[in-house]
Amino acid sequence: MQLWRRDRDRDATFVSNRASSQDEELLDAYSSAVVSVVEAVSPSVVHVQVRGARRGVMAQGSGSGTILSPDGIVLTNNHVVEGATTIELALTDGRRFAARALGRDPDTDIAVLRADTSDGLPAARLGNSKKLKAGQIAIAIGNPLGFESTVTAGIISAVGRSLRAQNGRLIGDVIQTDAALNPGNSGGPLVNSRAEVIGVNTAVIMGAQGICFSVAANTAQHVLTQVLQHGRVRRARLGIAGDQVALPQRLKARTGLTQESAVRVVEVQPGSPALSGGLAPGDVIVALDQDVVTGIDDIARILDGSRIDKRVAVRILREGRLETIEIVPTERVG
Repeated sequence: MQLWRRDRDRDATFVSNRASSQDEELLDAYSSAVVSVVEAVSPSVVHVQVRGARRGVMAQGSGSGTILSPDGIVLTNNHVVEGATTIELALTDGRRFAARALGRDPDTDIAVLRADTSDGLPAARLGNSKKLKAGQIAIAIGNPLGFESTVTAGIISAVGRSLRAQNGRLIGDVIQTDAALNPGNSGGPLVNSRAEVIGVNTAVIMGAQGICFSVAANTAQHVLTQVLQHGRVRRARLGIAGDQVALPQRLKARTGLTQESAVRVVEVQPGSPALSGGLAPGDVIVALDQDVVTGIDDIARILDGSRIDKRVAVRILREGRLETIEIVPTERVG
């Protein structure tokens, strides 16, 4: 019996040691993945120092950004550079350059900068954020001081979240992560294990434990493309003010609608596409083309640049009946 116990204890010790060794190997593999990503991406992460007027007062601010091309295209947050009269970028190797904003998009909190230098700069690459899944490794890198990077690592907690921008509009397709965002990390990259930028770090919920948000890389890519082509992000407009209303069950049963809510038109602006198309206060918008409308944010999301000057079928409830009218949206200004 004593011999059997010694054998059992020896086997248990062997199993324990083997499990411990496997755990160490897993930790080493995780550490190696993070280290390789940081070494690859951190030279492309810049410190963004701004000076300018905010709320009528001259002030300084700072954040982070990511170089995306050797000729100095940089992504950061709109709120980092909003109101800036001067922008300066600092790299981890100590180089400093002036920069200018090529375009800003408050609706997505993304800004595109150009470094004023002829030097070839280290560039990171954007990944495809549509392929992300909850549980994947997420590494947040920032450059709050200009001479060194800060790194936090975690996982993607959720994808497809929504977040209010500072102008009140809803940013869609936001990544939620538990990789902590340090002060000065706004505008820096969220990176996957392949050293691809999958998001632009934008916000943290104060008072919550490990709830941080990044604008998805595909959204940032769209803003970048629009800014390089047009100097701004082009969006369409109907020219209405509206509010979200619940659809009564009896009305849904009678009309065959399945959505819980829609948008009631409160005001139609003079000279607007909506007025020209016959939309009137009291109409309830339930769809634009084939896209269901449940709230104002849906209208803002659907009316992208591809809808400008194109006929849009607007499905409405008018006096309890479903009707479809056609409106040609114009470009939104401001």
